[in-house]
Amino acid sequence: MDIQIIVTIIAGLLLAVSALGTIYPVLPGSMLAIGTLLGWAWILGSSASWTMGIIGMAFAAIGWSASAVLTGRNLKKQQIPSRSIIVAVICGIVGMFLIPVVGLFVGFGAGLLGMEFARRKDFGAALRSSGSALRATGLGILVEFGMVALASSMWVIGVLWHFFWR
Repeated sequence: MDIQIIVTIIAGLLLAVSALGTIYPVLPGSMLAIGTLLGWAWILGSSASWTMGIIGMAFAAIGWSASAVLTGRNLKKQQIPSRSIIVAVICGIVGMFLIPVVGLFVGFGAGLLGMEFARRKDFGAALRSSGSALRATGLGILVEFGMVALASSMWVIGVLWHFFWR
C-alpha cells in the first residue's frame, strides 16, 4: 500500500479525534487538527495537500482563538477570578472519573457555581454569573468544533484533489 494512502487514513482518524477534542476538552482538539494537517501536507507534498492543509490550519487556528476570546471575555465581564476557574477545572477532572461521559461538564459547572456562591454569598448572582460563563464556554466549544469541522472539510477536498488529479 502506498505511504500517501496510509498517511491520509491516519490523518482522517486524527481529524476525527480532534473534532471530538473540541467537544470533550481532555483531548487536544484544534492543536491536533493543526498538527495533523501540517504533517499530512508535508508528507504528501503536493500543491493540493499544501493548499488545503494551510486553509484547514487557518480555520482550526481561527476556531481555537475565537473559543479562547469568547470564553475569556465573558469571564472578565462576569468578574470571575482565576481561583474559581481553577477549582472548577479540578471539580471537572474529579467529575470525569465519578460520572462517565458527562462528569467533566457536570463537575466543572458545579465547581464554578460553588465557588461563585462562596465568593458572592448570593445564590441568584452566583447562578447568573456561572450560567453566563458556561454559556460562553459552550459557544466557544461550538465555534471551535465548527471550525475544526470546516478544516476537516478542507482536508477532504485536498484528499480528493490530490488523489484524483495526481
